[in-house]
Amino acid sequence: MEVPLLRFQSLKLDQIQNHNNRGFPSLFSMSKCLKQRILFSGYGFSFKKTKWKKNPFWKIKCCSLDQGLQPRPKLKQAKVDIDVSGRSNFVRRPSVGLCSQIEKLVLFARYREALDLFEIFEIEGGFDVGISTYDAVVNACIGLRSVRGVKRVFNYMINNSFEFDQYMRNRVLLMHVKCGMMIDARRLFDEMPERNLVSWNTIISGLADVGDFMEAFRLFLIMWEEFSDAGSFTYAVMIRASAGLELISIGRQLHACTLKMGIGDDIFVSCALIDMYSKCGSIEDARFVFEEMPEKTTVGWNTIIAGYALHGYSEEALDMYYEMRDSGVRMDHFTFSMIVRICARLASVEHAKQAHAALIRHGFGSDIVANTALVDFYSKWGRIEDAQHVFDKMTSKNVISWNALIGGYGNHGRGPEAVELFEQMLQERMNPNHVTFLAVLSACSHSGLSEHGWEIFHSMGRDNRIKPRAMHYACMIELLGREGLLDEALALIRGAPFKPTANMWAALLTACRVNENLELGKFAAEKLYGMEPDKLNNYVVLLNIYNSAGNLKEAADVVHTLKRKGLRMRPVCSWIEVKRRPHVFLSGDNRHPQRNEIYQKVDKLMLEISKYGYVPNQKTLLPDVDEQEERVRFYHSEKLAIAFGLISTPYWVPLQIVQGHRICGDCHEAIKLIARVTEREIVIRDASRLEGRNEKKVKERKMDHGNDEKESQVARKKNKVSEVRRGFGGDPNAN
Repeated sequence: MEVPLLRFQSLKLDQIQNHNNRGFPSLFSMSKCLKQRILFSGYGFSFKKTKWKKNPFWKIKCCSLDQGLQPRPKLKQAKVDIDVSGRSNFVRRPSVGLCSQIEKLVLFARYREALDLFEIFEIEGGFDVGISTYDAVVNACIGLRSVRGVKRVFNYMINNSFEFDQYMRNRVLLMHVKCGMMIDARRLFDEMPERNLVSWNTIISGLADVGDFMEAFRLFLIMWEEFSDAGSFTYAVMIRASAGLELISIGRQLHACTLKMGIGDDIFVSCALIDMYSKCGSIEDARFVFEEMPEKTTVGWNTIIAGYALHGYSEEALDMYYEMRDSGVRMDHFTFSMIVRICARLASVEHAKQAHAALIRHGFGSDIVANTALVDFYSKWGRIEDAQHVFDKMTSKNVISWNALIGGYGNHGRGPEAVELFEQMLQERMNPNHVTFLAVLSACSHSGLSEHGWEIFHSMGRDNRIKPRAMHYACMIELLGREGLLDEALALIRGAPFKPTANMWAALLTACRVNENLELGKFAAEKLYGMEPDKLNNYVVLLNIYNSAGNLKEAADVVHTLKRKGLRMRPVCSWIEVKRRPHVFLSGDNRHPQRNEIYQKVDKLMLEISKYGYVPNQKTLLPDVDEQEERVRFYHSEKLAIAFGLISTPYWVPLQIVQGHRICGDCHEAIKLIARVTEREIVIRDASRLEGRNEKKVKERKMDHGNDEKESQVARKKNKVSEVRRGFGGDPNAN
């Protein structure tokens, strides 16, 4: 039966602990629920007790032995004594000092040195190694996540006829699980002569860690049949598995069982429940569990904040952060990392600066996760120099850190710096991944670095053994489209080693709009209609092509199709934070208390920029700009937000604008000139990228959305501006 969250008391404890029926009644409905999904076809759920093999544990062979892997040096044979009865006995040389050294190294987390010292045992052979030393080297293998170390240690134990007890069987099983060797771990588990709750918990948690949630549930039901018992750790793992399957009904049943078993207040269970409800879309239930926690720990606060952020409740997540700070609970680097990411979504530079300062004040100034979040934040909000400074100060960097900075340079139109940083990454022997190549290829596309882009694209498989994915092909199609090579772009799509994706065709469609190629645009649009029949952006891009070519009849047909399908533009808005308070504007908005002053400022700005050649653009309808938006062109939401920022902040304060839509070509040109006449730094982040303006520093970074491609090419030739060009193929409503 399925138990609603508010009716946990409807289950009786004797229903769970009934010895006449040991099948875990509250989960019988779970198997029915699981079988309803196609994902679970092929899985058989058996509630009958399984008969396990009774092979001695010391006879188990690791798969590495079957593959013929041998230790590097040849093992020396131990001395053998032969008694009068003809039996041979191994002579075990004393090794107390060596074992003690290994255990001390592991105690101080010097795992690599401990395994290097353990190699003496392998070379010499015949050493009498105690259980405490084996326990230590198991910890070393787990600490290093060393698959090779696991094979070495386990083979040595087998070859020297080590007698396993239950504790060491579980330790060896844990060693395989933690190092990701789940095939060998499952074989060890199946052939264990005895299994206790530790054995079951180890293999079940390992399956959940690798994402095999169905098998984890199957073993959990078998374990319940054998023991009719489960602790808080087991329930926490299974709640996490239900979150992985996105089955909130099973999670609620497990929640009910934890309350009946008296472990509902356990910290691990509570945090798992908060995470499960958040991932399954019920933030209210997650908040309920959090409020019921008798002791709100750091992990609990982090989990509920992450839940709010996951569902887009950024302001609520920020409020929870300040509640956490005021409660006196210790914040860790994960807390600050989440807050920095939330600030990036809210465009709250002041809050991010406070989080940065608190990060250093709490002793996490060198944390790689938090610093990477800072690099990403500063990169996204036009502060690339600050991002570079944080990056340079990092004592250790991972591939995510490099990706964040390379992507930041690319988004700012500084393609040469992005390529240079990518080359520096290779020189420092940091292995790039798919995201790295996506960032650097996007940078090459936005900055028109055709030769560099092709060289990097070909080096993926040639030098780095990374197969290009559809997103990389979309970048190259965009690059070819910017160069006007539409035939080559189509050939690249047809020559891809996989079926072309929607993003690839979308990149070609947008390139056709830029180059006003009607026939090829219609062909790409037809492909997209078959793959994404209800995506508004595809229809509007084709509408732009018809409008540009003067084909009014075809444009009217597209508009009719939009109305027939019921596709409409969502209301667009822009917002700006002034004195830590967000102000939201719609196009033609008259709800703001200072609306008269704002509109007067907009009129004044339009008059001033007209002296610099500004003429309203009335040609192109963009994906996120509907007909009503076109009628109030002078008072688009971003113009109102900028005007409010200009009258509400000192002249030296940069303006940070966020908008949930794609900026139109008219606002694009107007904001460029507004930055010039006001000498203000204006950073606008739209649905996919940002545009920065800073005439005061003689840095005008133009964001090209494909509307003024020819004009932007002339501007590049004259070297008057540095271009930041918009990428194609993405969803304009994506964050």
